[in-house]
Amino acid sequence: MLDRLWFGFFLVAGLAALHRWIGGDPAVFGAIVASLFAMAREAVQLMLLLFGTLTLWLGLLRIAERAGLVERLARRLAPLFRVLMPGVPDGHPSLGLVTLNFAANVLGLDNAATPIGLRAMRELQTLNPSAEVASDAQILFMVLNASSLTLLPVSIFMYRAQQGAADPTLVFLPILLATTASTAVGLFAVAWMQRLPLWRAARWLLPAAVLLAALLAALGSLSAAALAATSSLAGNLLLFGVVLAFLGAGAWRRVPLFDAFIDGARDGFAVARDLLPYLVAMLCAVGVLRASGALDDVLGAIRWLVHGVGLDTRFVDALPVALVKPLSGSAARALLIETMQHSGVDSFPALLAATMQGSTETTFYVVAVYFGAVGIRRVRHAVGCALLADLAGVLASIAVCYWFFGTR
Repeated sequence: MLDRLWFGFFLVAGLAALHRWIGGDPAVFGAIVASLFAMAREAVQLMLLLFGTLTLWLGLLRIAERAGLVERLARRLAPLFRVLMPGVPDGHPSLGLVTLNFAANVLGLDNAATPIGLRAMRELQTLNPSAEVASDAQILFMVLNASSLTLLPVSIFMYRAQQGAADPTLVFLPILLATTASTAVGLFAVAWMQRLPLWRAARWLLPAAVLLAALLAALGSLSAAALAATSSLAGNLLLFGVVLAFLGAGAWRRVPLFDAFIDGARDGFAVARDLLPYLVAMLCAVGVLRASGALDDVLGAIRWLVHGVGLDTRFVDALPVALVKPLSGSAARALLIETMQHSGVDSFPALLAATMQGSTETTFYVVAVYFGAVGIRRVRHAVGCALLADLAGVLASIAVCYWFFGTR
């Protein structure tokens, strides 16, 4: 799928450039070639920040892992998953792995979450009476991964910082609200399809709903400027508070802090290095698409339709991220960076694109990896529920960003 998407970007760009050249624009091919080199250079410059940020964050996360914070969070969440997965018997190893995977995703431990998630899917498959049809528990697990509830969207902060944002954490609260909407819709969609007794999970879900309602009530009386300032303060306080909590827990548990940090930091360096080819490939493809005029033509058509029904059109420039994210994380990342460069890192489209990027997931990739790992071919309602969660994340992102940043 990624091969076709990448080739499609170049093919569409070529056709659009040919149309412009025939129409009397002889400079279009020169602009495309210049964009190729410019985006390749941009990818390398982005890597400089990636090396530092990922090295720092994965080093701190390794301390948290060795201090047992992830396992402790998993133990707290385990009773909830016993209710949500009634077909899984008490004490089955899959419950611990599912909970640990969810906890790792919430904390932003993507590198740990994926291998744990694959192990969890294999354990769930041992309870599945069919070799090719997804079980209810497997579908719920996959949708929760695809809805991507994340408390600390560090990667979004990192991309904003690299593009020169004065306050990289400005989108913290919008992302939190949008990703909560995405996960809630995904959970309720699966519960509806599987007739899950969510009332039995009320003692876990109700406090979360009350906290969310209290947060919305507190934010509801604030002006747009105050909302942005509150999001910035909350993001910075939480991020630094988490760093202090990781270090404090590591010291309390007598973890060798410096050695653990260095061990995790090596992984961060390797992850950043391995991302470079993907960044070059996707940034160049998106740059070509923009330089050819194809992307502007598509957005112009959507903008015309939106304007025709009397709606504000500022959100249209962020839509490419939302449309591509279910198919390819690297393509959506490239479109996010390109939107920041084209519109300005703190413009409304760039802030909305960052919120969409942080609140949705690469659904088809998650489906392919998790179900492919155990040979599942019939996924039943998994894709529909996951795409519904994606749609909820996109719509919530638009609504929340107009609320927070509508005056920009």
